Amino acid sequence: MPSSGGQFGPRAFEVTRKLRRSKPIEVAAFSFVKKHTSRVAKQTIPSPTMLLRGGRGAVSREAYPDLAEFRADVARVYREELRALADAGCRYVQLDDTNFAYLCDAKLRHAWEEWGSDAGAMADLINAALARRPAGLTVGVHLCRGNSAGKWAAEGAYDPIAETLFNRLEVDAYFLEYDDARSGGFEPLRFLPRGKKVVLGLVSSKTAELESKTELKRRIEEAARYVPLEDLCLSPQCGFASTFRGNPLGEDAQRRKLERIVEVATEVWGSAR
Repeated sequence: MPSSGGQFGPRAFEVTRKLRRSKPIEVAAFSFVKKHTSRVAKQTIPSPTMLLRGGRGAVSREAYPDLAEFRADVARVYREELRALADAGCRYVQLDDTNFAYLCDAKLRHAWEEWGSDAGAMADLINAALARRPAGLTVGVHLCRGNSAGKWAAEGAYDPIAETLFNRLEVDAYFLEYDDARSGGFEPLRFLPRGKKVVLGLVSSKTAELESKTELKRRIEEAARYVPLEDLCLSPQCGFASTFRGNPLGEDAQRRKLERIVEVATEVWGSAR
């Protein structure tokens, strides 16, 4: 358990009616960011697998006697939103997914198995949501292990999900948390196909301590034993404020960490990176 805090329990929800997209969900947020930057604006949205939590018990039998129909509606709503984002000029979407990471934790995996949500089922739902995605839309997935107020929810190496994650999931990039020992080693990256990217989350968003350049470069070199350097990237392990509580580090510490990432990335991959 990290010194910055302990574990926390994720919230649950209940589906009581048929799902439909009655209005834009993230378009206004993307348009705001796009208006304030000349860079490619990335829009983050919850992964569709978030709606699998609770399994049958979280979905009304009256609304959905058949869970296959429920999953089909989830995918349809996502496809509609992705099309709207693309029409608004979005070219980069990140799915924030905590469920794949839970399958890495032996203490938590059983709950997802009881819900009928193994790695294959999760990959199939995401792929259905991305089916016929707009041309030119890059999609990445971030595997989060919990980030509320500097706490975490899951631990365990990526081995149990690696082959399915990298070879069955139809995304372009993987944002993986590697900020401490809870994430295990880089060996599971050997399953990554050429052409896909892995963004190494080596810089912690949970503590104010600034990572050293030497250590970051050492770990990048270690990951490059399994993935070509040109297919690796560097980032924080998660966001600095996944909830309104934020994390236990101030704005100055956050800025220093972002500057360190840019500094190391420039030295490792060059200024064009």
